[in-house]
Formats: sequence, structure tokens, C-alpha cells
Amino acid sequence: MQIPTTSWVNGSLVDSHAAAVSVLDHGLTTGDGVFETMKAVDGRAFAVTRHLDRLTRSARGLGLPDPDHELVREGCEQVLAANPMPLGRLRITYTGGRSPLGSERGDDTPTLVVAIAAAAQRPDATAVATVPWRRNEHSAVAGLKTTSYAENVVALAAAHRAGASEALLANTAGLLCEGTGSNVFLVLGGRLVTPTLASGCLAGITRQLVIDWCGAEEVDLPLSALQDAEEILLTSTLRDVQAVSRVDDRDLPGPGPVTAKAMAVFTERSGDDLDP
Repeated sequence: MQIPTTSWVNGSLVDSHAAAVSVLDHGLTTGDGVFETMKAVDGRAFAVTRHLDRLTRSARGLGLPDPDHELVREGCEQVLAANPMPLGRLRITYTGGRSPLGSERGDDTPTLVVAIAAAAQRPDATAVATVPWRRNEHSAVAGLKTTSYAENVVALAAAHRAGASEALLANTAGLLCEGTGSNVFLVLGGRLVTPTLASGCLAGITRQLVIDWCGAEEVDLPLSALQDAEEILLTSTLRDVQAVSRVDDRDLPGPGPVTAKAMAVFTERSGDDLDP
């Protein structure tokens, strides 16, 4: 049974089950919104500054006003204080606000919501599945963290049917791109590599930290590289660094030595600095 929580909606703390936004909110009717998810450990969120900077980049990509970082921080602090838990998924959602029933955005102020839910520790290794749908690296929203997540829902459901926890997608050029909620790294010839941002993947916070802290390289990778990789790992806010033990029908030893080192480095470095 899920523990009741308190959320923050447009400046006020409310019971999460009673919290409400307008049925005309553009985030609801068209997916016109952006979001960030942060890991919260014992009431303290990780990499807040990086997440808020990306929230702003995504908002600008949609043509939304810049979110007020101080206001967002205040909302996060209030939600964390009201919902003590050892590990939480803290989510900021920022939408176009009340608008006409259509694609045109109205002139109302944006909607800002901060919510939290308890999270479970991820296992050290997991299975992934490739899916037939492609990321469009030429899309107007490529690389933005928007609330338009329906294609991720479909892809992740397909992965679950295949006994996997994540789906991996190629882009329209057939290059490896990303997961539905994660970035992917491969070990090829002992080198730790990850798709470039030009592939259309999200500029993940954990992805960038692994690049910086572990010396990973950004390269173009064909989807077929998944079959050649000595090791595969995923990164995301709540996965941190996670080994892949199976991709489709191919089993992998995991965590392998490169992955194990990346896991250890990330755990140490993130523990030393909550806002790197």
C-alpha cells in the first residue's frame, strides 16, 4: 500500500490525493510541459542545481517562461520536510497552465507542481530489451525532458512483456540512442562509450557525471553494438549506475570490471557532494 504524501501545487502544500490542477491545463490536454526527477535520500535531494538548469533548458525549448529556481527550491524543501522517507523520487512538473482545448497555448501563468513518492533501491543488474520504435533526433522536442511520454509508456510496456525493466531505442538513422528513462553506456575494447547528444538522447544528469568522473567517451554507435559490447550499463537518477545482465536474448556477465568501477566511483563521488 502506497504511503499518503503531501505535494506542493502552485505555492501551497496539499494532500497528494486531493491535489488538483485545471482540466484545461495544457500539460494535461497536450503534454505541454517539462519535468525533472531527483533522487532524495533522507530528505536531501541530489544534484538540484543541475536538475533546475535542465528544467530551464527544457522550458525554453518549449517556449515556456523560465521557472523561478528559488520558488522551485522552496517547493522541494517543503515537500521533503513534509514527507520524511529514506529514499524518494522527487518530481518537479512545470506546464503551460490553463489553455484553450487545442495546441494553442493560453496566456495563463504556468502550473508548477512538486511531488514525491517512496522509491526502492535498484538491483545491481537488470535486463533490457530493444524495441522497434525509433527516437526522432530531428524532432522539435528532441533532447527535452517533456511530459509527452506516451511513446515511452508503450516502449516500456513492451520491454516488461519481454521480461526486461527497460527498453532501448535507436534513432531514425539506426544509431543507438537511449532508454525510456535512462542513458546507455557500452564497453567496447575496454573503452566506456555512450551515444552522443546528437543521437537525440536526453542529456542525463547521471550520464554527464559518469562521463566526467569515469572518463567515458561520446561516440556514434550502431544499434548492433549492443551485440558486440563486453559490458552494458544504464544510468539514471534512480538507477545511478546499473549493470545490464541481459539484452534481448544475449546474457552478459555483470557487473563487469568497468561497470563495477563506474558504480563504485559514482557512489563515492555522489556521496561526497550532493550538488556536484
